[in-house]
Amino acid sequence: MRRVSLALLLPGLLLAGAAAAHGVAEDDKLFIEGSAGAQLIPFLYLGAKHMVTGYDHLLFLFGVIFFLYRIRDVGLYVTLFAIGHSSTLLYGVLSGTHVNPYIVDAIIGLSVVYKALDNLGAFKTVFGVQPDNRAAVFIFGLFHGFGLATKLQDFSLGSDGLVPNMLAFNVGVEIGQLLALTGILIAMGFWRRTSAFGRQAFAANVVLMSAGFLLTGYQLAGFYLND
Repeated sequence: MRRVSLALLLPGLLLAGAAAAHGVAEDDKLFIEGSAGAQLIPFLYLGAKHMVTGYDHLLFLFGVIFFLYRIRDVGLYVTLFAIGHSSTLLYGVLSGTHVNPYIVDAIIGLSVVYKALDNLGAFKTVFGVQPDNRAAVFIFGLFHGFGLATKLQDFSLGSDGLVPNMLAFNVGVEIGQLLALTGILIAMGFWRRTSAFGRQAFAANVVLMSAGFLLTGYQLAGFYLND
């Protein structure tokens, strides 16, 4: 029963928001475009809201911490992801560097696929090589940050207060990541203590991989249809 529930949960997260990966709600969009000067608290809130509702980020983090049992290891990988995510988010918006949003979001989908395959031991089994997961998490973090930057670049962001607002937004993203990660870790803690975890781990990562392919395919279809 739990296996079925998990199999339905992950695709459900995707289908619930598949129309706009990294999307920003209409009310939030209006606020962002209409804000003038430093608005630290609202942008802090918007950043946290984005991360908590960002299913692609959550799927990737779920895969990253799936087999991490020590808080020190969790902290290391999440910090690497946060550094990568924060760097490209700030750089993309403040420098005006534009990348194709469909391609970036497709790569983000592949980051989910990568972590699921790694959890399944596919790289070592098939290729006889184990990738450096620390480097992979950091590099994929760079793409996750660019994913949000591409959406913020669609808005008319005023130069007045732009830097402090983006810094506040970024801090909010990291706060949201911490809140989401706490919930995931608590749920994982209960699940790992059940006798079924060992049997269900394989199926869970197959579902995770399928969700990543679904994300990637959706974005590639958007790229070709809107080219």
